[in-house]
Amino acid sequence: MIRVLWAAVAAVLLAAPLRAEIAIQELMSPGGVQVWLVEEHSIPFTALEIRFQGGGSLDLAGKRGATNLMVGLLEEGAGALDARGFTTAKEELAAEFSYDIGDDAVSISARFLTENRAASVELLRQSLVEPRFDADAIERVRAQVLTGLRQDEKDPRALASRAFDTMAFGDHPYATSFQGTLDSVAGLTREDLVVAHQGALARDRLYVSAVGDITAAEVTALVDTLFAALPATGAPLPEAITPNFPGGVKVTDFDTPQSVVLFGQPGLDRDDPDFFAAFVLDHILGGGGFESRLMQEVREKRGLTYGVYSYLADRDSAFWWGGSLNSQNERAAEAIDVIRAEWLKMRDAGVSDAELSDAKTYLTGAYPLRFDGNGPIAAILVGMQMQGLPTSYVTERNAKVDAVTKEDVARVAKRLMDPEALTFVVVGRPAGI
Repeated sequence: MIRVLWAAVAAVLLAAPLRAEIAIQELMSPGGVQVWLVEEHSIPFTALEIRFQGGGSLDLAGKRGATNLMVGLLEEGAGALDARGFTTAKEELAAEFSYDIGDDAVSISARFLTENRAASVELLRQSLVEPRFDADAIERVRAQVLTGLRQDEKDPRALASRAFDTMAFGDHPYATSFQGTLDSVAGLTREDLVVAHQGALARDRLYVSAVGDITAAEVTALVDTLFAALPATGAPLPEAITPNFPGGVKVTDFDTPQSVVLFGQPGLDRDDPDFFAAFVLDHILGGGGFESRLMQEVREKRGLTYGVYSYLADRDSAFWWGGSLNSQNERAAEAIDVIRAEWLKMRDAGVSDAELSDAKTYLTGAYPLRFDGNGPIAAILVGMQMQGLPTSYVTERNAKVDAVTKEDVARVAKRLMDPEALTFVVVGRPAGI
């Protein structure tokens, strides 16, 4: 019955028109919780997105992985319900809850039917405010985390990420995985999880959005019900850091037929006036899939990799310009040389009219496709809040992309692209490096 209900909801969502212009209400609950709401009463369900800023970066010294393990236990029993009881109650309500964590946030997504809203919200509230942290659940989830960490020890991409982060971020929390280490996770106690819960799930770093069959009065009452019992303040957020990119190539020896190559250089903040020009520039360079320069030069013309891409990274405490590829050991050095050459070429010569036009057409055309249902819209809105964007960004974003000129891209390329700082981290046995 549950699958039938959600299948029916999904069918209605997929049949609905895509929405890029939506009416966003900025609300404040009586208890002081800000929430963005989009009312959509055509189907009887609501998508709720919750973010707590900080995430795995809030771990205390010597307790790496505590926040990650804590989040994994939020649905493993709450209030009077053990893990099995919680799962059964959720299924009986036809509700969906998911709990996730990253370096900068704890994320909770909830989907519930209007007729079961009150009971679903109460169950969700218990998982956020009254997690049990039962001993058997702790050991079960701990074992799952440890299994993943042991697998990472044999995964060249995980090893490359570790080497890149260590180089770039030094003693900042970003330098190590929020999942922790084998030793740190093995040593975590129940009390460590309670401390992590109090530090991460607090009202002073809370962001909420809702989309669906719910009114302003209903959603403001809902968020006060959900969060009133959480601590007012949580653990201190980490300090900002300027990533270290010394240039050159750093190799970690690992017996694998393909080298994993990560690369990066300084980037720019999301609030920088040049961000949209850099966004278009990156799309042309390596963010645009098969049509990007790096894919054309590294894969299509030379067959050095199956895929290569670049991206602008903007975390809460750091920003940079990065990318990645895999290449056969005997050809990895050539792939690195090609990337360096393209970096230099784009910095000095800019982009063509056709490249700029194609990039802007894609970026503006793809944006409305992201608004394809209540859940995706709610996730976009809560992300906008965390980035400090206004509600008008939804309708203004494409105009900002369209306003980027060829001269803007050339200027930003000269400002940002730094072949001397471009640093490659390689895990494998690359010949000639």
